Amino acid sequence: MNFEHFIKKEMEPQDYDILLPYFKMRYSHTCENILVSNFMWKDYYHTHYIRDDHGLIWLMEVDGQPVTMVPVCAKQDLKHYFEVAEAYFNEVLHSKLTVCLADKEAVELLDLDHEKYDILSVRDYYDYVYDAEKLRTFSGKAYHKKKNHLNAFKKAYEGRYEYRSLSCGCHHDEIMAFLRKWEAQRDLEDPFHRDEYELNGIDYLLSNCGYLDYKMGGIYIDGELQAFSLGVYGKVEKMAVIHVEKANPDIRGLYPMICQQFLCHEFPDAELVNREDDMGLEGLRKSKMSYNPIYLEEKYEIRQK
Repeated sequence: MNFEHFIKKEMEPQDYDILLPYFKMRYSHTCENILVSNFMWKDYYHTHYIRDDHGLIWLMEVDGQPVTMVPVCAKQDLKHYFEVAEAYFNEVLHSKLTVCLADKEAVELLDLDHEKYDILSVRDYYDYVYDAEKLRTFSGKAYHKKKNHLNAFKKAYEGRYEYRSLSCGCHHDEIMAFLRKWEAQRDLEDPFHRDEYELNGIDYLLSNCGYLDYKMGGIYIDGELQAFSLGVYGKVEKMAVIHVEKANPDIRGLYPMICQQFLCHEFPDAELVNREDDMGLEGLRKSKMSYNPIYLEEKYEIRQK
């Protein structure tokens, strides 16, 4: 296959406005369909891409091996760009095609031959999707414990806390200092060092906020930042995607507080909330389930045999 008409390059913040229209061609409802997320994790995956006028193909690495995600294009073009990706992997990278984090709709649209491809459901990367109004109010029996924690926080810190919308220009150093402190408090061994890459990715977003579009907010207690969240709103899906949510773990009720207040202030029109996956971490899975998702967005891995 001839790839001469494709533009190939590493992701750079200046590419945001060029790449964003591709993400409006098909809405997958997964967090990978949010361009900001791909910028945040670009160093973790060593992300490059190739594109032409109608489709975008990711070039990434996992454990030193080339992988990609579902091509970013219109539904009717998905099979074509899948074939382009496969040809690029086979002919240029001299590797079999591996597609990570494929959404269920894409798998169904591709309708691949199981004699040629392994298609594996990967539960660790299912996204958790919630009713936004439930998280803004914590109303109902299912949220009784969350409401109790929230009320305990309000009582303990009455008159001492406030929510603030944050900006990278004014709060960059403050946010990163809080996140480094949060990381130091974590009692978690992750062999993939994802916490480190996540914080570096947040720093990258803050350093390039003039090019990128996202919202941030924080909870302050006695004037000190104690909780932080960062997310993006999809108007078409009416879905808020929460990429980052961190809070002082020693303060009861602070996590539900930042969850609630961030949605109320930054995404009041959201009907759904995607709080991303749990990465297979038991504690994170328990936490995400405790917020009572209305469904999980399935994801798959496609491997060329």
